[in-house]
Amino acid sequence: MRGFIKREVQKLSLPLPPSAAFAMAGLNVSIAFFFLVVGVAQALRWLSKRLLPPGAYGCLARELASSLQLCTSCLELRMLLEIGPWGGGFGPDVVLTLLFFLFAVHGASFDGASANPTVSLQEFLLLESNLDATAAKLLAQAVGMGTGWAVTKLYWSWELTHFHLIQNLIASECSSSIHTSLQHAAFAEGTCSFLFHLVLLKLCRSHPIYRVPALAATVTFLTYTAGPFTGAFFNPALATVATFRCSGNSFWDYAQVYWLGPLAGEICPGWTREQGLGWGATVKAEMLDLAKG
Repeated sequence: MRGFIKREVQKLSLPLPPSAAFAMAGLNVSIAFFFLVVGVAQALRWLSKRLLPPGAYGCLARELASSLQLCTSCLELRMLLEIGPWGGGFGPDVVLTLLFFLFAVHGASFDGASANPTVSLQEFLLLESNLDATAAKLLAQAVGMGTGWAVTKLYWSWELTHFHLIQNLIASECSSSIHTSLQHAAFAEGTCSFLFHLVLLKLCRSHPIYRVPALAATVTFLTYTAGPFTGAFFNPALATVATFRCSGNSFWDYAQVYWLGPLAGEICPGWTREQGLGWGATVKAEMLDLAKG
């Protein structure tokens, strides 16, 4: 991929600036884009919360705005991760730092939205959400992710930095994010989903001061660990817009890794919690019976 990029850059005789200036210019534009996206999504949430009924806001508007925010941020981060190390002179540590802060911002601003189909399905399985609400959330997440992809593609087409120019050059040569066997990739995505949902369930009633950075740190760690193998999406909607169109694997291959893997991973924490709650209730009932006896 890097050889292809360099050949295309040489073919166009692009005058690349020094690495430090290149990196700073690209990062500044990307960071400004992140702030703009968060601001627009927050404005959408604020307006819809005041104009729509609570049910429509919680199931549709909030999920749509948060999915758009997550998708645009992650696509821009992925672009920096792919092009930044050789084109901008910065390593994955810069992108991982941005990832942590972005997910901390997401956690603080989502207002209860998940922007993740596996989280919505887990809420349904735990009887915390009914079928209609879950279907509405999944629809809003799909529309939000699709809109985020379209907005990001439009933003890249403006070629505000050399990063975006190169991204447009390699767009037709998009390659798969799966760099291991399908079984290993599905296991990696499932494990990431399992650990993420386990932490989410553990911290669901914690104060946001503790929950938000803990979840951001978890996402950053999982991305660092599994990123080289699958991209570490553990979000079916995000993976669909980010990598399903890329060559290298079939649709069914992607579905196994990015849909079935995370879905299997999210079921386990919910089942474990239900078993634990059921066991706890049984023990409590037996103790009450003994006390009465």
